[in-house]
Amino acid sequence: MTLKLRDGVFTADTEYGIALLDEDHDQYWTLNPSAAIILRTLLNGGTDDDAVRSLTDEYAVDGASARQDVRDLVGELCAAGLAEEEGAGRRGPRRWRLGKAR
Repeated sequence: MTLKLRDGVFTADTEYGIALLDEDHDQYWTLNPSAAIILRTLLNGGTDDDAVRSLTDEYAVDGASARQDVRDLVGELCAAGLAEEEGAGRRGPRRWRLGKAR
């Protein structure tokens, strides 16, 4: 799977993760540190498996939970219109809640 941010969406590292800035809609979303790891890995060309490894290396989480977290985050980013993916299959239920602020 390849993940890319939609044109007009930019990242900014924060003390607590990443902020996604949507210039077209004058909005931003905040991602916590674990979501930031996933996003950084995928935007740098990593695969879902790479993102899972990054999570399990950093946090005490099992592979199945980490894989679901990766799927959930990607699903939320795409549903919010912030990102696009290629080569993805069906996504499961979404658990990530992007912290939307104005």
